[in-house]
Amino acid sequence: MSGRYRVVWSPNSDLLVGICHCGAEHETDDPVEVWRWLLAHPAHPAHPAHPARSARSARSARERGTS
Repeated sequence: MSGRYRVVWSPNSDLLVGICHCGAEHETDDPVEVWRWLLAHPAHPAHPAHPARSARSARSARERGTS
């Protein structure tokens, strides 16, 4: 395992945003799900180069100005 993984809590909500070292993001309310997603790199579907990048991840990145 290399790189840095981050899990950020969205204030005033139950949502967690997992941020992979590759820049992909995943939003969920389940901490186990967010860590499974992060540790699945590079196979996680929201990887920027993956054709099935989730709309929610893309929207989250745009809102934060990271994509």
